[in-house]
Amino acid sequence: MFKLLKYSLYDIVKSRFVILYTIFMVLVAVSIYQVSEDMGKVSLSLLNIMLMIVPLIAAVFATTHFFNNLEFTELMLAQPVKRRDVFLSQILAVIIMLSASIFVGLGIPMILWGADTTVITLLVIGIALSIVFAGLAFLASVLTCDKTKAIGISISFWIYFSLIYDGFVLYLIYSLSDYPLEKTTLGLVFLNPIDLGRIIMLMQLDISALMGYTGAFFQQFFGSAKGILLSTSMMLLWILCPNILAMKIFRKRDF
Repeated sequence: MFKLLKYSLYDIVKSRFVILYTIFMVLVAVSIYQVSEDMGKVSLSLLNIMLMIVPLIAAVFATTHFFNNLEFTELMLAQPVKRRDVFLSQILAVIIMLSASIFVGLGIPMILWGADTTVITLLVIGIALSIVFAGLAFLASVLTCDKTKAIGISISFWIYFSLIYDGFVLYLIYSLSDYPLEKTTLGLVFLNPIDLGRIIMLMQLDISALMGYTGAFFQQFFGSAKGILLSTSMMLLWILCPNILAMKIFRKRDF
């Protein structure tokens, strides 16, 4: 598997997309650091950009990589190589490169301008979201043989979790505003990896007072050992489930 992983990494680097992505992240981070010296504001600005851009790029790039390497994948499947190793080499290469781009793209400005725990948390959330949406993209890719349709499904995942889901939650809260919805809202947050990352980050920034009673409830929950353990476990589930499901379908798919 390591030889397959090495080839996949080399192929991604040769495409130069990761290099451009890294440069883009550096430019975004540097521009934000230049505007404000307040680490809280810097983290909040980077969070807003990351929650929109990182999942989209991860979804599109992972889908494109899967279909661009489809001939190589079919060739490897014709050899005495385990399907699991072929799949893992492809997904791990994408995850490693996307994570490296975020780590370097934000890490360099962090070293130059300084960083606190909130920025480090932001870095971890960005890498986690990259893994989640890369897994969702691979899941979309193994469900269809059409590249265009797979990209459409991947983008649909991003649109749903970034825009539609939040609209549904806001409508639910507005419609049932007369009832206590703290625990319900908390449960809905766990069903969206982007919202989960956003809430964890906002609690780190200690701005729950601006969110009213619900914010205070979230602060109390996510600030406790139980809340940290549960939120971390849910993010791990979001990381593992799409990738495991995609691998199972890949092992049974007839190429």
